[in-house]
Amino acid sequence: MRIFFIPLAAALCFSACGRPAESPQAPAESRAFLENIRQLTFGGQNAEAYWSPDGRKLVFQSTRNGAECDQIYVMNADGSDVRRVSTGKGVTTCGYFLGDNESIVYASTHLAGDACPPRPDRSKGYVWPVHAGYDIFLTDERGAAPQRLTDAAGYDAEATVNWKTGKIVYTSKSSGDLELWSMNPDGLGKEQLTASFGYDGGAFYSPDGAKLVWRANHPAEGEASARYAELLADNLTAPMKMELFIADADGSGVKRITDFGCASFAPQFTPDGRSIVFSSNKNNCGSREFDLFLIDLDGSNLRQVTDFGGFTSFAEFSPDGRQLVFSSDRNAKSRYEFNIFVADWMQ
Repeated sequence: MRIFFIPLAAALCFSACGRPAESPQAPAESRAFLENIRQLTFGGQNAEAYWSPDGRKLVFQSTRNGAECDQIYVMNADGSDVRRVSTGKGVTTCGYFLGDNESIVYASTHLAGDACPPRPDRSKGYVWPVHAGYDIFLTDERGAAPQRLTDAAGYDAEATVNWKTGKIVYTSKSSGDLELWSMNPDGLGKEQLTASFGYDGGAFYSPDGAKLVWRANHPAEGEASARYAELLADNLTAPMKMELFIADADGSGVKRITDFGCASFAPQFTPDGRSIVFSSNKNNCGSREFDLFLIDLDGSNLRQVTDFGGFTSFAEFSPDGRQLVFSSDRNAKSRYEFNIFVADWMQ
């Protein structure tokens, strides 16, 4: 699920180059962490790029080729050979490879209709749609015969996979609230992991599969809770107050690790499992100025990774820990352009 400040149905043109372009010199603060930044996509809306286990490919979501909303694509790690793997119908989000390097899970509304779902009602403020038509599907790089893994009423999306255990974690409204669930790669063994009132989503496993990190909005009793419930009844949620939480993989031992009162999201464990890289607008709360940060699992030792002056998010380390892929409006030629970048990790 995106947090972009963009029209959700905007259709922007896209062109890809087989040879990635090198970006201009990064700010000094970014150079402490990132070197050799390369841009992999050029134009349009491209986000949530995640690695294959062998580090040779990336799966990502993009609005391109005249489409009005996102579909799921795969490309080589150098940005070449872009190909669609979703059906081209409905809207999709959150593609992720399984441990076999070929299978991919993603969420799609295509069974609910061929068209992109309507945009959210902006009279309710800046809100995300949590489309009731979303279900999670399993396919391969060719997009062959997508297999439906979820069929509960309401939103099922935001699936990611731990390659060691094979477990899938995802967000579902099947309990009546937006909670974290886990399941096996065949869709069996579904278990609810969280139960706090409010939104829990965007979860990722630690490399060893022992822990989870995610974003959450647990509204206080009273007006905030009433607004959350009202929006959820309309399949909407407000994203601008999100904190990060960690827990054991079964949902036990929950701990909050941020308390910024802003929008923090897209958390990922570092390769050693000791820290979290995430995106936040904590330096300008309420704005679209998001940068990458690092924080230890106990909420200490906060460090800023990027300082690009715009939107940067959805970071994930390559399987060997040597590179970081992320999405950003860095070098954008238009206001609503977001591209995928990869850089060498220097820490």
